[in-house]
Amino acid sequence: MSILTFRNVSLRYPQRAGNRPGGDVPVLEGIDLQIASDELVAVIGRSGAGKTSLLNLAAGFIAPTTGTIAVDGVPIQGPGADRAVVFQDDALYPWLNARDNVAFPLKLKGVPVAARRERADKLLEKVGLAEAGDRPIWELSGGMRQRVGIARALAAEPRFLLLDEPLGALDALTRSRMQEFILRIKAESGAGTILITHSIDEALLLGTRIIVLSPNPGRLSAEIEAGFSAEVLSGASVAAVKASPLFKRMHAGLTGLIHAAPDDEVAA
Repeated sequence: MSILTFRNVSLRYPQRAGNRPGGDVPVLEGIDLQIASDELVAVIGRSGAGKTSLLNLAAGFIAPTTGTIAVDGVPIQGPGADRAVVFQDDALYPWLNARDNVAFPLKLKGVPVAARRERADKLLEKVGLAEAGDRPIWELSGGMRQRVGIARALAAEPRFLLLDEPLGALDALTRSRMQEFILRIKAESGAGTILITHSIDEALLLGTRIIVLSPNPGRLSAEIEAGFSAEVLSGASVAAVKASPLFKRMHAGLTGLIHAAPDDEVAA
């Protein structure tokens, strides 16, 4: 089992020219967190809580100001194949078809054409797009494009999937279907997953654990264990899960935690 570890991580951004004096801007402060490969950890919080910054740190896009981030004890020095990122805007290459988008990480690794084409077709089949390999990206719906993006992320067989609001731009019906899809793909891949989301429903439904960040600077204010994803994977309908008294009570409690900070503490 792989472990992604944040140890006393803080992040500060340099003050921009023209901003009020006072030194660097604190974004995250004192983050201690472990994520195992059997978990899907949903990260939620108000604006200014540093949710996306937390994911960018895990991806190696930025370095912490203090503290360390490591995978299985090895400090992260930058982006790596052991961590794959899926963005809200699918970030696919519009000049490539679906198959070649999925195969692109394999091309970078020097995998021969025939082998990477076979691997890409298997991944497209896994995400329910077996017939879409030759289709240009612009022909695909939003949900289909996100499936291609997730297939591309899985191509490198990462130990961790980092999902930055991957369903935020989808309509409600497509988003609901994609939530179940993400649960099943995560279970099949065995990759530990961080999910950044603004949706309390989504955090409760998908997360084995929910991390609540409070803003200015972002601090870990609560950790909540949730078991609703296991119910869905066992065959329970999403509608039935959301209608349960326990889901409703936890939704109300999580809403209270997120909105506990006064309005004047929230970043503009």
